Amino acid sequence: MNHLNHWIDGQRSDLTSTRTAPVTDPALGQQTGSVLLADGSDVDAIVASSRAAFETWSDASLSQRTNVLFEYRRLLVEHKDELARAISSEHGKVFADAQGEVQRGLEVVEFACGAPNLLKGEMTPDVSNSVDAYSMRQPVGVVAGITPFNFPVMVPMWMFPMAIACGNTFILKPSEKDPSGSLLMAELFSEAGLPPGVLNVLQGDAEAVNGLLDHPDVDAVSFVGSTPIAKQIYQRATANGKRVQALGGAKNHMIVLPDADVGQAADAAVSAGYGSAGERCMAISVVVAVGDVGDALIPEIVSRTAALKIGPGLSDEPMDMGALVTEAHRERVSSYMDLGLGEGAELVIDGRGLAIDGHPDGFWLGPCLFDRVTADMKIYVDEIFGPVLCVMRVDTYEEALALVNDNPYGNGTAIFTNDGGAARAFQRDVKAGMVGVNVPIPVPMAYHSFGGWKDSLFGDTHVYGPEGVKFYTRYKAVTVRWPDPAERGVDLGFPQAR
Repeated sequence: MNHLNHWIDGQRSDLTSTRTAPVTDPALGQQTGSVLLADGSDVDAIVASSRAAFETWSDASLSQRTNVLFEYRRLLVEHKDELARAISSEHGKVFADAQGEVQRGLEVVEFACGAPNLLKGEMTPDVSNSVDAYSMRQPVGVVAGITPFNFPVMVPMWMFPMAIACGNTFILKPSEKDPSGSLLMAELFSEAGLPPGVLNVLQGDAEAVNGLLDHPDVDAVSFVGSTPIAKQIYQRATANGKRVQALGGAKNHMIVLPDADVGQAADAAVSAGYGSAGERCMAISVVVAVGDVGDALIPEIVSRTAALKIGPGLSDEPMDMGALVTEAHRERVSSYMDLGLGEGAELVIDGRGLAIDGHPDGFWLGPCLFDRVTADMKIYVDEIFGPVLCVMRVDTYEEALALVNDNPYGNGTAIFTNDGGAARAFQRDVKAGMVGVNVPIPVPMAYHSFGGWKDSLFGDTHVYGPEGVKFYTRYKAVTVRWPDPAERGVDLGFPQAR
């Protein structure tokens, strides 16, 4: 059994933890290890380490920081497949998908390597006689990152490389469902030359999370997860005076207009709906078919779904879709099939009862497809977070737009059309943070920023990119006067430029 513990001061440690949680291989349906769950004293020890390291790391030159980041990037590339295997073995996603996850995280590391340019201030000389003004950005302090199970490597890398490049120290609290990637990332950063305590890993559950949210020496919190938890974290951490960005859930719609290429739209719906078994906050979970395009689209989706290869993520034969992360999650997602039928939706594809040769105990659920879903159904209202695609039918583009805008979530959305005017109007009028035009999963590149609107984001800043730089730094304006020694005199008036 693999023993997964904390990372503090550049090394693995059990600290004082006594509680553990099982870590399973979803394809096998078997426990492969255990992870420690932190108590209050563990939280105190980790935070103390991070606070002590901040005193020196915040004073490190930009050249020192970026040298470490460049070496870290090299090591991540070298160990890319090792990280991907760790993801597949604990999360269940297929190896190619796991490799893609590591690559998208790497892009943020590469962006963070540009810290000397990203942290440049601005200067205005001679704003008044003998007076210059300039701005600067300084690190926030100790940052805690609380990350979800569905991207155990990519989402942490959305956070800690930029936070550390900005001069902060970082405490990563990964999901207890798939914690191995967090330790490997920390080990590689240490090997790259990162000083002890700058990146610490605290394994745990709600007790660890609450300890970080309440700790007076934690200055900022980054979170990605479900909307109810994001809201709780935002409220609790801000009540304790912390800076917070909390990214929540989603119900991402893909509108298909009558003029769209139906084949391309079907490719996109299957890829974005069933990739990573639907365990993505940017997965397409609702296809909104406008006019009669649904009649042509449904058979195209069905034919593509039938050709998907489902099996172990680390199989010798490349697979398209793997297992769900836990048995409990598989059962929760499966329960929506009967619920949808009871609500009057048409179950076109039922993925329950899937059997995979040689892996009878895996947490399998095949693609599921509902047609004629309406906005009052639970299968539409809830974020199912599994391989369940719902098709809704509306008569007009205006109805489709209203459906997206009336939804409480506003993470991502997409439109498929060959009409440039309709696409331009959609990207302007839709109420969502990330928009795709003929792109089903519009996750921004590292030099932009990721985040939604409405109940998909709590806080003012999105994650990584320019918004990440703002979140992990405090802005300071400086006004300097070097007067002529001959200038003297008292002036009680309000300062004015002269």
